[in-house]
Amino acid sequence: MEILPGQIITYETRRESFDKVDKEKRYRQIEYILSRYTNGLTAKEIAVVMKKLNYTNNDDRNNAAPRLTELMYLGRVIPLDIKRICKYTGKSVTVYKLKEEPRQLNIFDEEVII
Repeated sequence: MEILPGQIITYETRRESFDKVDKEKRYRQIEYILSRYTNGLTAKEIAVVMKKLNYTNNDDRNNAAPRLTELMYLGRVIPLDIKRICKYTGKSVTVYKLKEEPRQLNIFDEEVII
């Protein structure tokens, strides 16, 4: 397989970004948010709340989506059997919620309107 110019740099910077993410911290943030919205949220809605709570500097769904997938594999989050039309993209998207009753998450008690 031929390596294209810039390809190694791309892999390196992608890995550096991946390594910078504190996954457990992000997991706790997502779990906290889902504990406050018991009807579930989409990845984009979670990302919007993350931005409003100053967990992230933008509301890009990629701040939440990879961690949601990991939390599903860990058995801590489940996709609901319903789809919702995303009010941001207009697409039919998955709704997620905590698998079990919310654990006591000592971050703060503040609900953000999304």
